[in-house]
Amino acid sequence: MGAEKVNKSPKILVFSTEKISDPAIDMAGLLKLHYPPTVYTITVPCSSGIKSKWILHALEQGFDGVFIAADGTDCPYGESCVDKTGQLVGATQELLKQKGMDPARLKMAAICSVCSEPFVKHVKSFTNYLMNSSN
Repeated sequence: MGAEKVNKSPKILVFSTEKISDPAIDMAGLLKLHYPPTVYTITVPCSSGIKSKWILHALEQGFDGVFIAADGTDCPYGESCVDKTGQLVGATQELLKQKGMDPARLKMAAICSVCSEPFVKHVKSFTNYLMNSSN
């Protein structure tokens, strides 16, 4: 019965940054803040370095959604990180539309190093959207 319950939750791939959002996600676990077990993370140095082809590949390989836990203005690699990441998300959402996929399967939010509760809230909201949308 446990595996059956897990399979009902959408699979979400989270791109998380090692210096900013990773600590928040780790702290969510330490604080026992619950979110679906079908959320998987990949750590990247900076959210502006994520490639559209990585997102498309994840969705084509069975992930229901991709969430980018962006650095925001706290990025140690440059002040334009949030702008570059936003442009990447917009361009990738256009590619998703062209492929006949729901562009809302890609979400982004700035997650600071102590933003465990906002991260969990974003992931739960995204999970609910994916569960209620027709993919």
